[in-house]
Amino acid sequence: MLRSHHCGALSESDLNQEVTLAGWVQKVRNKGFIVWVDLRDRYGITQLVFDEKRTPEAVFKKSAELGREDVIQIKGTVIERESKNPNLPTGGIEILATELTLLNKAQTPPFTIENQTDGGDELRMQFRYLDLRRNPVRENLIHRHRVTMAVRNFLSQAGFIDVETPYLIKSTPEGARDFIVPSRMNNGQFYALPQSPQTFKQLLMVGGFDKYFQIVKCFRDEDLRADRQPEFTQIDCEMSFVEQEDVLSQFEALIKHLLSEIKGVELSEFPRITYAEAMEKYGNDKPDIRFGMIFGNLNEVAKGKGFNVFDSQELIVGIAVPGGANYTRKEIDNWIDWVKRPQVGAKGLVWVKCNQDGSYKSSVDKFFNQQDLGEWAKVTNAQAGDLIFVMAGDTLDTQAQLSALRMEVAQQMDLRNADEFAALWVTDFPLLEWDEETQRYHAMHHPFTAPKNEYLELLETNPEKVLANAYDLVLNGNEVGGGSIRIHDTQLQEKMFSLLGFSETEAKEQFGFLMDAFQYGAPPHGGIALGLDRLVALLGGSETIRDFIAFPKNNHGRDVMIDAPANVTDDQLEELYLKSLPKDPS
Repeated sequence: MLRSHHCGALSESDLNQEVTLAGWVQKVRNKGFIVWVDLRDRYGITQLVFDEKRTPEAVFKKSAELGREDVIQIKGTVIERESKNPNLPTGGIEILATELTLLNKAQTPPFTIENQTDGGDELRMQFRYLDLRRNPVRENLIHRHRVTMAVRNFLSQAGFIDVETPYLIKSTPEGARDFIVPSRMNNGQFYALPQSPQTFKQLLMVGGFDKYFQIVKCFRDEDLRADRQPEFTQIDCEMSFVEQEDVLSQFEALIKHLLSEIKGVELSEFPRITYAEAMEKYGNDKPDIRFGMIFGNLNEVAKGKGFNVFDSQELIVGIAVPGGANYTRKEIDNWIDWVKRPQVGAKGLVWVKCNQDGSYKSSVDKFFNQQDLGEWAKVTNAQAGDLIFVMAGDTLDTQAQLSALRMEVAQQMDLRNADEFAALWVTDFPLLEWDEETQRYHAMHHPFTAPKNEYLELLETNPEKVLANAYDLVLNGNEVGGGSIRIHDTQLQEKMFSLLGFSETEAKEQFGFLMDAFQYGAPPHGGIALGLDRLVALLGGSETIRDFIAFPKNNHGRDVMIDAPANVTDDQLEELYLKSLPKDPS
């Protein structure tokens, strides 16, 4: 070994010990007659001292030539530090160096490798291997390791078996866009990278594995944002001979275990709400329940008063902002401008101040009297000192717009505390949703989700009313997992494919292997996939998954460090039969 200790290990209990350390030079302070060097490795920082009186002359001269990020090995004696640093575990000692070996000379790094750096995001991604040396980045990845190991240990102890599934699979038409991989050995044919191991984990249940899990890379060729990458990691799980309650209990226990193990947070039983209730109360299917501002439907108390903006709309809905009556008119106008942005798309915002004396002041006083506004306050649960924001329009658009406003208000009021955790299950999703553009149904989750038994008859007469035996796990307003009880009957699966617009031939071509497998005794089964990147980020106090991935892509899906994706040679294209493919006529 090139070292006897790491740089975070030594303390005053090690005084007078001869040690060997190795690492990177964090900082050099040269006073002419004495040189101090902060030596860093993964475990911490130790101060070295080179003294012209106590250090061999050749070693002392070499110390004066050291620069930031040089890789060195030193030998020396642990001595007590005169000016102690209480902020460092090693702050009570320093190493009086007697030998110095330069292992690798470093160029000046393009940004400062310290907790607070002067490097921008793109620069640090370009030199990610340098950014990884900074404590915040390293701690994020160590945190990811802890979460991953806690998941593995928990599921293993619960009887789940870790099984790898293929990365080169068949492209399917459902879901997001596939990443396509041409096959050199099969002229003109292509693999796809998996968006999830869905069919394989179902086949493992047919194979009798009973409980499966895998921490697995998945791939989706879709637009990116803070919580999305083209390649991401799932905690993928499946269980046999289970009903919905069994799956929810098992994975609620996993999340509680992670919160306890990683954060020291103990949660009671997770609330459960239906998809319809989530949309009605919060305007989205992944509500943050750490704060109030629950939607109040104002249709019955706000229509028919001569205000055409409301009378002509499908939905009138409001929220009560706690303490918002103190907002100035300028601040309220800023919120009105905020909801009119293209990203939100609202046409406007009606407001009502609930004054401390019990009176109301609104932007629509011309149309509504004090009694009317008092009814609004009851419906939205507004108290004296609160501010009511009201929107009106088509149901789905208005719910989405008010939901965005609710979240932004909560963010600005510091109601979304990263150290506070609230989880819930959302259940009873619609099985299908109609797409006007393609004029056909799409599976709200995926084509293998089972309908709830009590809705089976509606598959023939009213498919839009059928509810799925599906569930999402939400943590702090983020969907961290989703799953369902699966179809395990060939005839029901064929019916589902038919509703989704597959011909019998297309269904057989795409998923024949799965339907064939069902005919050999498929058990009832169900499961869930949890987004590891998102879960790790939330447990780390962030909603940006990129900070918790060792080598992430940027917002354009590029790896700017290795410059990928990149062109390939004509010879490579020729080998893959791609040069002879017909070009897009457009």
